[in-house]
Amino acid sequence: MSITENPASTHVPKPREITTEPRFSDRVFRGVVSSGGFISLIVLGLISLFLLYNGFGVFRSEGLSFVTSFDWVPESIENGTEASYGIGAMLYGTLVISFIGLFFGFPLAFGTALFLSYYAPEWIKKPMVLVVDIMAAIPSIVFGVWGYFILMPHAEEWARLINKYLGFIPIFSMPGDFFTRSPFIAGLVLAIMIIPIITSISREVFAQTPLDRIQAAYALGATRWSMIRAVVIPYGKGGVIGGAMLGLGRALGETVAVYTVLNLVYDIRPEILLSAGGSVASLIVNKFGEANAPELKALMAAGFVLFVVTLLVNLIANMIINRTVRKG
Repeated sequence: MSITENPASTHVPKPREITTEPRFSDRVFRGVVSSGGFISLIVLGLISLFLLYNGFGVFRSEGLSFVTSFDWVPESIENGTEASYGIGAMLYGTLVISFIGLFFGFPLAFGTALFLSYYAPEWIKKPMVLVVDIMAAIPSIVFGVWGYFILMPHAEEWARLINKYLGFIPIFSMPGDFFTRSPFIAGLVLAIMIIPIITSISREVFAQTPLDRIQAAYALGATRWSMIRAVVIPYGKGGVIGGAMLGLGRALGETVAVYTVLNLVYDIRPEILLSAGGSVASLIVNKFGEANAPELKALMAAGFVLFVVTLLVNLIANMIINRTVRKG
């Protein structure tokens, strides 16, 4: 046998078999993820059925007036008072406070996400991202206490300035000097709470912008801001809207923080600077501890209405996202 001849070198490996059959690890991972998704849907459905089952009697007795009337009068045998439940004012207050929070929170979150993605140097970006992530995990009671003791005194002065210069607008007019614990202050607290959520989601969406499009914009002579307007914002529009709606969903269901800085009044008042407002979640937390059995069922019904409103907001958000993605 020659020295150059090597039997091992003449061995041809078997060709790799190409198959579409998923591996065992892939099947396990898919099963775990699918199970988690189905479990989440099942738990969500059970919660909604529990609320509907306990509040069905209230829906049947009160009818449509449960979501349109403004009175919340528990049944009293001693005084001979019949029960009358209505969450119209609280539902209105929930929407007003949430949209105030979104109005102030979304521009700040959007600008912060753009700054962290395309303007901030690395030595600023890392600690700011850490701070934003930590803010998203802070309990709501901390925001409520901070809003009551720190934010509220300053927000009252801001409300007085708004009333002084924009008081001719009905929503900023005031019948007196009652600026404490208003929907305006509650909306500011919600804005601080939803900024981390919208910022994190928007930053992740901006980070997924195709690099070739960014480089093509720079190659055509675009400035950084022109590139952001022409490439980044159109590409991430759907994700940013989704993040905003997710923040709105948290604002709709926020309980303790709103209850801490809001004066509950069972009436619809258009003045957002007035110390009078409410929300469905704050109504539940205010009445739950002292409620009797019939009133507890009414609170369950109120929780179901809030659940449906949040679900409708998410459905509308999905429609908006799908439409903007198709246009993109």
